[in-house]
Amino acid sequence: MSPVSTIVNVSGMTCGHCISSVSEELEALEGVEAVDVDLNAGGISTVTITSEKTLSRSEIGEAVAEAGYLVVANEA
Repeated sequence: MSPVSTIVNVSGMTCGHCISSVSEELEALEGVEAVDVDLNAGGISTVTITSEKTLSRSEIGEAVAEAGYLVVANEA
């Protein structure tokens, strides 16, 4: 089975420590292989999650919240 990429926008991240916190929580989810963060300090950062299966928005949101940040809707 090929990996699944999920892209979410996260607000409130400002530095490398923020990236580490979010990455650590997301990588703890079952099936997650990699987390890549495109940091926009103080704005909306793009987080790409590569996993073995599709992750639900709620489990992603809970993991990001556990790190102290918020998943936000894509800008239209």
